[in-house]
Amino acid sequence: MQRASRLKRELQMLSTEPPPGISCWQTEEQIDDLRAQIVGGAGTPYESGVFSLEIKVPERYPFEPPKIRFLTPIYHPNIDSSGRICHDALKLPPKGAWKPSLNISTVLSSIQLLMAEPNPDDPLMADISSEFKYNKQLYMEKAKKWTQEHAFQKNTGAMEGNKENTSDQKVSSRKREALSAQQVAEPAKKTCV
Repeated sequence: MQRASRLKRELQMLSTEPPPGISCWQTEEQIDDLRAQIVGGAGTPYESGVFSLEIKVPERYPFEPPKIRFLTPIYHPNIDSSGRICHDALKLPPKGAWKPSLNISTVLSSIQLLMAEPNPDDPLMADISSEFKYNKQLYMEKAKKWTQEHAFQKNTGAMEGNKENTSDQKVSSRKREALSAQQVAEPAKKTCV
């Protein structure tokens, strides 16, 4: 019951006072299955891209963090090819920094900040992290290219009623699967610890 009332309050706050560049909503009538969108920040390779995220709220929320992953492919050292995010706020202590006083809005804001300021010292994608550290220009070019390919809205009808266009999502899913298959051969991944 605590989860439902807290989520209702959080969703109300997100709809009336959303953080800049962030939106979040409930899918269908399921309170534990949310969607969010983050607009890439100015001056980043993700600028003007619209990135969709899936949020699964666990039964023990707020005592456990929400499970959040990118649905839109993104070229980033802390986000893997299946959209998983390496971020302290998404993990319980002692390895993580989640605490019940955090909420979905603050976590989405911290993910938006992570997009602008990657943490190459705690990567999920070691090859992208290495590129970020030692060949930043190439990293920036690839990240911009991915943003243009995957996160630019092709037309204004792609978002209707704050919900993703399912055919676009299926294409993104197929692209992500193809990228995952490509990266199986590359053992450059590191588990985020």
